[in-house]
Amino acid sequence: MKAGGVVVLVLVGLGCAVLVSALGDHGGDARVVQPTATAAAASGSEIYVHILGAVARPGLYELRDGDRAVDAVAAAGGFLDTADQSQLNLARLLVDGEQIVVPVVGETPAAVPGTTTGGLVNLNTADAATLETLPRVGPAMAARIIEWREANGAFTAVDDLLGVTGIGDKTFEGLRDLVTV
Repeated sequence: MKAGGVVVLVLVGLGCAVLVSALGDHGGDARVVQPTATAAAASGSEIYVHILGAVARPGLYELRDGDRAVDAVAAAGGFLDTADQSQLNLARLLVDGEQIVVPVVGETPAAVPGTTTGGLVNLNTADAATLETLPRVGPAMAARIIEWREANGAFTAVDDLLGVTGIGDKTFEGLRDLVTV
């Protein structure tokens, strides 16, 4: 009889462990990672987002392609009480390599040359360094954006970016909400 009771206790304990594991808070699919290159980035399903400012645990997080800004905030432990949540579009899709800064209430984001007061990069006034702050835009891509601007005149719509060599649909989707004309 004692052995049967032990088996029942073990099974109940195992069931509780499975239940706690399934219902427990795992922080979504995100975790803090060290800023090193990994094979995960090459797989295409994981992206890395750096979130700073008025969040509980600022840092670099591994998220999934298709996640939104709200997922990055959740991964970082949520907003602090002092966060100005109106400065961040929580529904915006994330792109690999981007940085999100959550300001405190009353804080004015630092002005970056070539950006608007909303923090959007102006395609018509941004220099190469400012363009390189955008995800997936390195020195070569920044140069091609500037070359396009010089050859074709001012961008008249954000969609004009699709005319820049090397900017396809996926890159454009990652830039659309971060730029203006």
